[in-house]
Amino acid sequence: MSDIDIRITGRAGRITLTRAKALNAMTYEMCLAIEDALDAWAGDDAVDLIVIDAEGERAFCSGGDIAELYATGRRGDFAYGQKFWADEYRLNYKIFNYAKPVVSFLQGFTMGGGVGIGCHGSHRVVGETSQIAMPEVGIGLVPDVGGSLMLALAPGRLGEYLGITAARMDAGDAIFAGFADTYIPQSMWIKVISELETSGDPACMASCAEPAPEGQLQGQMTHIDTLFAGEALEDIRRMLEADESQFSQSARKMIGRNAPLSMACTVEMIHRLRGPSLSIGKALDLEYRFTFRAMEHGDFLEGIRAAIIDKDRAPKWQYAQSDVPLAAVAKMLTPLGKDALELKTGD
Repeated sequence: MSDIDIRITGRAGRITLTRAKALNAMTYEMCLAIEDALDAWAGDDAVDLIVIDAEGERAFCSGGDIAELYATGRRGDFAYGQKFWADEYRLNYKIFNYAKPVVSFLQGFTMGGGVGIGCHGSHRVVGETSQIAMPEVGIGLVPDVGGSLMLALAPGRLGEYLGITAARMDAGDAIFAGFADTYIPQSMWIKVISELETSGDPACMASCAEPAPEGQLQGQMTHIDTLFAGEALEDIRRMLEADESQFSQSARKMIGRNAPLSMACTVEMIHRLRGPSLSIGKALDLEYRFTFRAMEHGDFLEGIRAAIIDKDRAPKWQYAQSDVPLAAVAKMLTPLGKDALELKTGD
């Protein structure tokens, strides 16, 4: 497959995304190919670890390739998207639970579906150009691919902030928020990957790791914990409106672009997940409840139209002029019954 290069080099199972011109956006076929490789290598004694990287300087993976999702959804065919998301989430689950080390190198944009591929492994490497985000609320979805798990685990109310503003994290921010582990200058990545292939041991990375430059989020946590502590989206909105700080002004501007129903569901999801019973399986199940319904009942098709198809950047969101009713949130997140997500490998 020309979009992805899968091979064994030395002691490493190697997965390289090769759609650099498309910012390595993840297609359905790429998703299935990665899963097949991981299944094959799980019991292969010649493979000690997995290394996932990508060609091009601009992106590790900018997200999922949504063109086919939009085309099928516009025809009233919601089954394709439902299957796409179910299979993608199963892959995210496998990466999270994989028995061998999974090392990812996250240059440039790592967003949406890229987070699902690159941020669930055991060793997540960032560098100077890394920009990580969960921007789904901007197209009428919710942070998915297991991203809601990391948002629920993030310090304080950072999960709510990142989830509904779609703010981007540099390397230092990503490590602070729990989306990455190790900062290695990108000039060293070729050398580090070669050592991983030779040794099969991620411990070899330690000699090249450096402290990450401090991001902005740590210095903003007082604002974030105060202003994003509401029980629902409308509580957060009102607190931001009442606060005159520059931070609030910026946050209000970011939130103003995004789908209200998606943001309200994101806040509710994070609150449901946060606590001692949190698991990747629960996060993916809750995400799938929303994405299963996103085309028919949510704002996904309108979000893609405005951002990708017509590019007018003027989406007509549901509840744009009103509070999001609790009943609307409940409808999107109610259990799916016989259509519930099946992860197959257990939970």
